[in-house]
Amino acid sequence: MPGASRPAPAKINLTLHVTGQRADGYHLLDSLVVFTEAGDHVSAEDGAGLTLRVTGPRAPALADEGDNLVLRAARLMGAADVALTLDKRLPVASGMGGGSSDAAATLHLLAERLGRPVPDTEALMRLGADLPVCLAAPAPQRMRGLGEQVDPAPGVPPLWLVLVNPGQGLSTPAVFKALTRKDNPPMPPTLPRFRDTHGFVTWLAAQRNDLQAPAIRLVPEIDRILSELAQQPGCLLARMTGSGATCFGVFDSATTRDAAAGALRRDARYVAATRSFGAVS
Repeated sequence: MPGASRPAPAKINLTLHVTGQRADGYHLLDSLVVFTEAGDHVSAEDGAGLTLRVTGPRAPALADEGDNLVLRAARLMGAADVALTLDKRLPVASGMGGGSSDAAATLHLLAERLGRPVPDTEALMRLGADLPVCLAAPAPQRMRGLGEQVDPAPGVPPLWLVLVNPGQGLSTPAVFKALTRKDNPPMPPTLPRFRDTHGFVTWLAAQRNDLQAPAIRLVPEIDRILSELAQQPGCLLARMTGSGATCFGVFDSATTRDAAAGALRRDARYVAATRSFGAVS
């Protein structure tokens, strides 16, 4: 069978409202998610047994990880005699859902290759809470509950984005543990539709990432990055995505976005000038 490939786009939480905590310790969320042109890439071809080769600039970060989400997703599909390649470009443990997006791309590839349906939501959640929303990529989505409830988010425009990671990972459990209040308000029950980017960003600025403050306490560099982003000409909003430590800036044009990315590059940082995918309708 000929080889095939699929992008694994970065997941950006434009909002992340922590709305509660269950008795078993799991947190309830309400988050508006978009996906970007920046990301990883997964390919599959015939092989002997099930194998995974990791390439790309971020491959060394996974060198000691013998069983990552790509292989777990492949086993969930019952794949055999498939040689998988992961071109790893996103930093790991960065709040951009890289591992989950890689796994979702793998599931899509193997479903097409094997002629089988992708697993149900319950099975996806065993791989990770971001799997359902990443499987629905790349259109904007609203994810709620533990991540199992995913709905399209119409009216969200494409956005010019700069992504900045300080060059260090951040443990999601540690950030949740540092969160002092677990019962914050959700987004409105029905999200408004927006006529343009400025109207959308005005609304977005009134929303939150409840994990941003605890993440800053753990990694103060996040606050410095947010300040640098906000000071760039054309920046409409600066915020952290997910549990960090990656931050994003929304810009008013490709020109100001590219200039900001150039100004923010440092040796230890990951910086990407990219664009998010807008709503289908």
